[in-house]
Amino acid sequence: MNPQLSVMTHIRGGVFTRADARACGYPDPDIDSLLDTGGWRRIRPGTYAPHQTLTLVDDQMLHLRRLFQVLRRGEPGLIASHQSAAALHALPLWGLDLTDLHLTTRTGTPGLQPSGIHRHVRDPVGPGVTVWNKLRLVTPARAVAEIAATSPLAPAVALTEAALYAGLATPADLRRAINNLAEAPARDGDPLGCGPARAQRVLELAGSGSASVAESRLHLILTEADLPAPSPSPPPLLEEHTLDPASTLWFPDQRTVVEFEPRFPFWSEEFDDYSPEASDRAFGAIGSTDAEPPEPLEYCWISWTDLDYPDLIADRLRTTFARATRRTGVHTLDPRRHRRRP
Repeated sequence: MNPQLSVMTHIRGGVFTRADARACGYPDPDIDSLLDTGGWRRIRPGTYAPHQTLTLVDDQMLHLRRLFQVLRRGEPGLIASHQSAAALHALPLWGLDLTDLHLTTRTGTPGLQPSGIHRHVRDPVGPGVTVWNKLRLVTPARAVAEIAATSPLAPAVALTEAALYAGLATPADLRRAINNLAEAPARDGDPLGCGPARAQRVLELAGSGSASVAESRLHLILTEADLPAPSPSPPPLLEEHTLDPASTLWFPDQRTVVEFEPRFPFWSEEFDDYSPEASDRAFGAIGSTDAEPPEPLEYCWISWTDLDYPDLIADRLRTTFARATRRTGVHTLDPRRHRRRP
């Protein structure tokens, strides 16, 4: 099931219609084939559900269902924006507040309404508005820029990397969307405020190497702790090791493999789940770029819960790197280290 249809399944409470499937890119022959082979099952005429899929009623589902009702039956001119638009684009919503719906309009009183709608008033509304399945919403690039300007750093970076990974936006798209943001005053203790400067910082931190929220958070912790960046190549593993390259980071200079819990993998816009790039990332078909990569000496495990404690992770990695150094007797030159005069 592609990301768009997954969104509609959340909106419908675990089911979807034939019209939903068509709007999400499935032609009728593919729909009939999925029904005949058991990939989807009929709930009633014209209404289907994924086969053996457990649909949880979580904050994301409740947010999407409320949003759908407001956009279809609410006042005209409402446009889903911020995290509400990100939800419709099937972007990861980890760490984002889904209590209120975020809608942009040309008129009205800005701010949080008693109905649980956060109204953003812009006249003109600005570029980056699209229509999907009869729903008006901002484009992925604009949604990412809006969230990057107003949300905590880690969720904003993960969302940005997910949009880049899925091909929903390019760095150029995001820069243009950031330039179109309205300026906002700085908050107490936050010199970047809630505007383009904050969003630009998120874009600078976002990379293209992460494939899950967990990996994005780990990369951000490494950057903020001024620790070495991992190699883009998978680690050289011995035959008896069964590590998944999609959930490991390789530090060749430190002779260390870091394994983490790959929570919340990013969506891919590729409908074919077995595209070459996806299979390479998942099964490690890409070989190491090192001519003769050294075998790892140390291993470090990081759980999803550990990511809530960045200082603990930084200390654990420094300890692991130091242990590998003692075992090899090889010290990596740090050009930033202060050199004593002879």
